[in-house]
Amino acid sequence: MTGELHQLQRRMAAAVMQPLTLDETMRKRDRSGRDNHAEAAGFIRPNDRLDSFERLEIYNRQYWFRLFSSFEEDFTGLQAVLGRKKFQALMRAYLESNPSTSFSLRNLGSRLLEWSCDNPQWTAPLGELSQDMMSLEWAHIESFDSASRPVLPVETMTSLSEETQISLQPHVRLLKLHHAVDNALIALRSDSGSSNSSSNSATASRIVRRFRAVSGVNHETIYLAVHRYEDTVYYKRLRLEDFYLLQAIQEGRTLMDAIDAAFEFSVMPEAERPGYVQSAFQHWMSLGWLCEVTSD
Repeated sequence: MTGELHQLQRRMAAAVMQPLTLDETMRKRDRSGRDNHAEAAGFIRPNDRLDSFERLEIYNRQYWFRLFSSFEEDFTGLQAVLGRKKFQALMRAYLESNPSTSFSLRNLGSRLLEWSCDNPQWTAPLGELSQDMMSLEWAHIESFDSASRPVLPVETMTSLSEETQISLQPHVRLLKLHHAVDNALIALRSDSGSSNSSSNSATASRIVRRFRAVSGVNHETIYLAVHRYEDTVYYKRLRLEDFYLLQAIQEGRTLMDAIDAAFEFSVMPEAERPGYVQSAFQHWMSLGWLCEVTSD
């Protein structure tokens, strides 16, 4: 009995998770060519209003509508960059190539950046800007959900040596980007909650504002920390030295190696470096970014 139930569950899941047609209806045949009408009749009874296929189609459509809705919520910035039509095409192609394998919708976009690099046709000619926005939006998701460990006690700072290893909070994400997408995404997220009107004119106005928010994004190298503080995710611009120092700490390098990494590409005068290091560590301690290295 258990084996039969498991088989039925697998058949149901396979049918429900089939991609929709472009008209957002259930396909008449699955990818193997099997008739979905016959498949539905094998485990769903018709009722006085709907046949077996029509009943199965309800679940199929609702499953995909939920995926689409979640994906759009996670990547509002990417949608603003590409425009709705191109975004919809990318979303369908990505989700069909990378079907959900997790109980949580949170993981839907986990492979998006890698997939877009392998499939540049979906973001051309805005591939670099699109990937910057994807990186930021995925870092936002990871920062919000990642663990928070006990912060490094202030008193331990006096006992640190050149060979000491410390760690960054798991929720801190470091990004090197080629466009100032942080300000654009903040503007987009603010605009999303700025109007409760559902009128066509209000919707059109929001679309125009969103386009303007991303169309004016500067092409510049920025270093960014995405981090969580009191259950809210923030974006903090970093200096070049900040980024490489924090990155080295995140990689598990010793303090001396991390400090060396900070100045590898720096033009900061030698005389200013000790003061910078002291000030930077004090600031990161105040933000709770630093913690002890753990066995995992």
